[in-house]
Amino acid sequence: MANSSSWQHVAKTAQDLRDASISRIHPSVPDVPSGLPANVTGIPKHLLTTDEVLITETSTEGLVSSLASGELASTVVVNAFLRRASIAQKLTNCVTELLSEEALSRAKYLDDYLYEHGNPVGPLHGLPISVKEHIGMKGKGLNGGFVSWWNHKGQDDANVLKILWQAGCVFYVRTTEPQTLMHLETSNNLYGVTVNPFNRRLTSGGSSGGEGALLGLRGSCLGVGSDIGGSVRSPSANCGLYGLRPTSYRVPVDGWTATMLSEEQIVAVIGPLSTSLEGVKLFMKTVLSAKPWLVEPSCLPIPWRDGEDHLPTRNGKKLKVAVLWSDEIVKPHPPVTRALKEVVHKMEGIPEIEVTTWNPYKHDEAWEIIASIYFADGAKEEMEAISGSGEPWRPLSKFIIQENPYVKHLTIEEVWYWTSRREQYRRAYAKVWNETAISAGPKGEPEGMVDVILAPVGPGAAPPLDHAKYWGYTSQWNLLDYPALVFPVSKVDPNIDKIEEGYQPRNEKDAFNHQLYEPEQYRDAPVSLQLIARRYEDEKLIQAMEYIRRKVNLPFTDFV
Repeated sequence: MANSSSWQHVAKTAQDLRDASISRIHPSVPDVPSGLPANVTGIPKHLLTTDEVLITETSTEGLVSSLASGELASTVVVNAFLRRASIAQKLTNCVTELLSEEALSRAKYLDDYLYEHGNPVGPLHGLPISVKEHIGMKGKGLNGGFVSWWNHKGQDDANVLKILWQAGCVFYVRTTEPQTLMHLETSNNLYGVTVNPFNRRLTSGGSSGGEGALLGLRGSCLGVGSDIGGSVRSPSANCGLYGLRPTSYRVPVDGWTATMLSEEQIVAVIGPLSTSLEGVKLFMKTVLSAKPWLVEPSCLPIPWRDGEDHLPTRNGKKLKVAVLWSDEIVKPHPPVTRALKEVVHKMEGIPEIEVTTWNPYKHDEAWEIIASIYFADGAKEEMEAISGSGEPWRPLSKFIIQENPYVKHLTIEEVWYWTSRREQYRRAYAKVWNETAISAGPKGEPEGMVDVILAPVGPGAAPPLDHAKYWGYTSQWNLLDYPALVFPVSKVDPNIDKIEEGYQPRNEKDAFNHQLYEPEQYRDAPVSLQLIARRYEDEKLIQAMEYIRRKVNLPFTDFV
């Protein structure tokens, strides 16, 4: 950033460019009403045409089918999503830039190709896809949430975007992220705060919170986010979406930006957010079908194995689901516990599913380990990036760095120590999982183990702004590098989800979370859960989710 530019001037420039990109949408987008209600999810329907509403509320798989057949033109679909994304920005502040000219040019090319050749370009032909800002696009800004990085530009398209492009998609919008990329909310000094469309008093989540708010308002059907501590799952949960944190080194990541970009102690991943489970599956299948390991050698050469049945039900055995009711550090709020109970009650009535309890194994130690190696340089790069512009520290940047007792500059020997602790913990957790087996195979391997864990995504629904301070329900699985899939269940209902009177908190963190819960404050907030599998069982995880969703008839309420 030029020294002559104040951070406020840079922020105004960023917002002016975003607003100018919205002004170029045609037909122009009407203003949203003044005096917005807390829940704004119903507003776009009144500002769009009937056809635009129908298109933007169609599932990912439904759009792909209609686009491939020519029933819908990509130019029509893309313009509908551009207009709805513009409205989503006005309602939740979730967009950094609309790419209307490039997107409509690309859509026209795809429509012409289908007309001339009679077949689609690829499995994502004509499908609009939204992208979190720090996942690079050639020649476009790449600031990662820092004002001082405003002039940074993508040198090339990120590898994952190249794959999606080759599969026929259209990139049309880029979305907000927090300062440092290390919040479970989305707040930075370039664009401000992104709020939750179901309840604007609450956060959309983070750090892929722009994606969460945009998809929650159906300004996108499939988005690209990232996750190092819950950054795909938090916004997916808060905004009633499906979101996958894949196992590391499956989805390519070259071409994104962040501080400590090459650290390997806790590996960040790219993952999809979608309005449908099929959208998540389509993303993974498309990316891995391109064999990303040939271009990005760190990716493991494991194709998407959806041709195999990974569930024990194929052999007449039961799907074994273990329920994590609480991590025994911070107790979930009543709406989350209700969602768990409702899903468990339904599963217990299904003969093909066995439900058991998952006892958390030293989840407090897991946080100590992961918090100690998130910032191995003592957060030096984050502090330099913030001080480089003179921008103020956002509240949750202070929380995760300045107020985090585990943040310190580690020596090489200390990095080795904490990495060893990580591996010891992973071995211990694997042992706990193995001990759920009911028999042994011919070579002594455990059989009949728990297949998946059902757990909260957080200790409540979407928290009030600047209060998302408990990471344990998501970062736990980053430390273990387990794939985790979020799915929507219900919404907060103050008439049902009463405060638990007389509860005695276990500790300071539990007390902080307990006092946050006021039922009316959380009205209409989506309540979601997550399903977790072991490392590199991503395909099994999605198959288990498909099976449970079909048997249980999830979700239990509508989200559009």
